[in-house]
Amino acid sequence: MAKLVETFPCVPSTERGRGILISGDPKSDSILYCNGRSVLIRSLQRPQDVQVYGEHGYPATVARYSPNGEWIASADVSGTVRVWGTHNGFVLKNEFRVLAGRIDDLQWSFDGLRIVASGDGKGKSLVRSFAWDSGNTMGDFDGHSRRVLSCAFKPTRPFRIATCGEDFLVNFYDGPPFKFHSSHREHSNFVNCIRYSPDGTKFITVSSDKKGMIYDGKAGHKIGELASEDGHKGSIYAVSWSPDSKRVLTVSADKTAKVWEVAEDGTVGSVIKTLTFMESGGAEDMLVGCLWQNNHLITVSLGGTMSLYSADDMDKPPLLLSGHIKNVTSLAVLGTNQKTILSCSYDGLILKWLQGVGYSCRLQMKDNAKIKRLAATESGILLSGFDNKVWRIPLTNNELGAADHIDIGHQPLDISIAVDSPESTALVSFDSGVVLLNGLTILSKIDLGFAVTASVISPDGKEAIVGGQDGKLHIYSVAGDNTLKEEAVLEKHRGALTVIRYSPDLTMFASGDANREAVVWDRKTKQVKLNNMLFHTARINSLAWSPNNTMVATGSIDTCVIVYEVDKPASSRITVRNAHLGGVNAVAFVDECTVASSGEDASVRLWHIEPQ
Repeated sequence: MAKLVETFPCVPSTERGRGILISGDPKSDSILYCNGRSVLIRSLQRPQDVQVYGEHGYPATVARYSPNGEWIASADVSGTVRVWGTHNGFVLKNEFRVLAGRIDDLQWSFDGLRIVASGDGKGKSLVRSFAWDSGNTMGDFDGHSRRVLSCAFKPTRPFRIATCGEDFLVNFYDGPPFKFHSSHREHSNFVNCIRYSPDGTKFITVSSDKKGMIYDGKAGHKIGELASEDGHKGSIYAVSWSPDSKRVLTVSADKTAKVWEVAEDGTVGSVIKTLTFMESGGAEDMLVGCLWQNNHLITVSLGGTMSLYSADDMDKPPLLLSGHIKNVTSLAVLGTNQKTILSCSYDGLILKWLQGVGYSCRLQMKDNAKIKRLAATESGILLSGFDNKVWRIPLTNNELGAADHIDIGHQPLDISIAVDSPESTALVSFDSGVVLLNGLTILSKIDLGFAVTASVISPDGKEAIVGGQDGKLHIYSVAGDNTLKEEAVLEKHRGALTVIRYSPDLTMFASGDANREAVVWDRKTKQVKLNNMLFHTARINSLAWSPNNTMVATGSIDTCVIVYEVDKPASSRITVRNAHLGGVNAVAFVDECTVASSGEDASVRLWHIEPQ
């Protein structure tokens, strides 16, 4: 039996120079955002409570709750809108192909019967309104010539729809059936976001020209604008109204969010509070998304960090929710205090999580160096990527230090540390051999004469196992002068080795291959201890031992995590299906009965395993 106990979720996908749209449901106080093919539902009261909808066939772009909170409409880059229920396993109500290209924004009408979507029509219509249950089109939306970035439905009668886009225009439609009413060109750059006030009397647009314009909600003409005094110094990407329709929140590329008081007649908006976001000091601090929901002000940075401010006390430091944006390639659980989990993603971001708490801190590699492998001890982290460098980051009192690197002359494949050896020797494999490192000093570089695909060094640093493209395991002893002497060659695998790991008590080791098979070996006799571990349907990416040596967990591209008990037949396995959308990249045991897994969906999950 395997039960999901905790999720460390990904953050919204972001794109430089574009705003992102997050939305929410004031009744349940939860928010919606998209990353890859996933739509995430996250509670603001308990940010660790996360639900994931993963049924889109293409990357999702925007999702919105229906006014009654019972349904969610989500859209993707193919122009498809899916309408699904928020309860009982996300039952699909309808699926419609709305536009020919990417959908950038969608909104429900206040009665929950109609949806308007806008985006890139690839030469066809750029905006479409349709009935939520039948998909029937409700009118014609002419007037735009380029991608329509945002749309808004008037939340009171009479019905109105306003749209804005890359042609610098703000268009206004009345209906239904909806037809063109008027067009405005007050902005001199892309108009990024448009939003109606909750009382329906006004709507506001924000643009890359650093301005915000206020329009009459019923007639559609301009009535005012946000004051330039104390205004934004960069493109404004998103805007959100307060529930009482008296204030708005805007976010900008100048790394600030501003709260504006809007006059009753809408003629002017003046800044009452500026919230500055400083985390990395670089472009990642640009703010690209925002939401004002109940008593929460939420901003999203380009690096994906969500800041939760209290509307009652904006001076109070925000709660920061961070996570990965790209696929998580490696996991490590730190030492005796097995509550700290390190995860690294392809884009060079290392995050530290605390079991039961969630996000703790982050470290971004300089120049966004890509990361493929991570190995950690209590004193430091070793990383390898897609160039010839091996990076070392010291760890002192659980704080990450400054990264340093060495060039080994080959692209590293696998990396492991002899944690109990006096020098903490590391073994790094490359396509035809291995390198032994002490810190960032090369002790020896050995060409083995065969195609290497996986490797591991024993914790005492006296033995190394190297796996080949031909499926053979080569066992070497490590001599005092840092040379390798071949002791044995084991043959059982029918595919290239992908991962090898020693058991914590060093009496066994396990190996996994690209042909979906895992094998547990007895280290002393070199005999197979557990075989027929053939229950994945694709390549095994990772493997981990439980601290008490009784279980082995494997993670595969087939999205499953399988846990085997070493002293029971492989058929009595525990399988976690669909652990990660797109495949599992890494697994690690946190304690005797908890497995951490990460994958292509940029999330880390903890599973409680109950042996049968």
